[in-house]
Amino acid sequence: MPIIIHKTDVSPPARATLIIIEILGLEIETREVNLPTRDQFRPEYLEKNPLHTVPLLEDDGLILSDSHAIMMYLASKYGELQPNLYPKDVLTRAIVDQRLFFDASILFPRLRTVIYCLVKFRAPGLTDQQVADIVECYDVTEKYLVKEYIAGSELTIADVSCVTTLSSLDCILPIGKKYVKLHDWWGRLKKESWYKKVNEPGLKMFGGFMKQFL
Repeated sequence: MPIIIHKTDVSPPARATLIIIEILGLEIETREVNLPTRDQFRPEYLEKNPLHTVPLLEDDGLILSDSHAIMMYLASKYGELQPNLYPKDVLTRAIVDQRLFFDASILFPRLRTVIYCLVKFRAPGLTDQQVADIVECYDVTEKYLVKEYIAGSELTIADVSCVTTLSSLDCILPIGKKYVKLHDWWGRLKKESWYKKVNEPGLKMFGGFMKQFL
């Protein structure tokens, strides 16, 4: 059976997963999860994913949620021809993991908090604390970019994970010009075919959706 990905393109984590699939050249089937109509709360979906999140992977009997876990799995299982995506060297992988968890624990939760406040709770705008939290995300990312990529000198799954979130945060609070390294890194990723094919369309949808609440 082919790999099945449950997704919605407006979701940064879903986009990150689809980008890794694109880079690895994997054949997949997709299942669209319509969040506004609450497809994620259908009993059959909740049975597979009690957290009712996207993306969700099904592969050879494995059911896996969380984009970070999915990307680690896909790169480990199918990335023999592109070992730099998720290096096997323990020290190098540790940095990649840390950057992944930076996205999982800092970048994306702060994006999600803003989305919930604006969309679900109809907040009139960003609070001072939310602005400060997003600015801190940009500050830390700038400091992490001591080399060409976020975890070193090679493109890894951490770059993909972080860029889908950061490009979405930019729709809410634009990344200032002072973040030279961040813009240089982001500019190089924008030139990649996978970025243009997968992230750009979903990002445009996300930006258009959020614009009505800002």
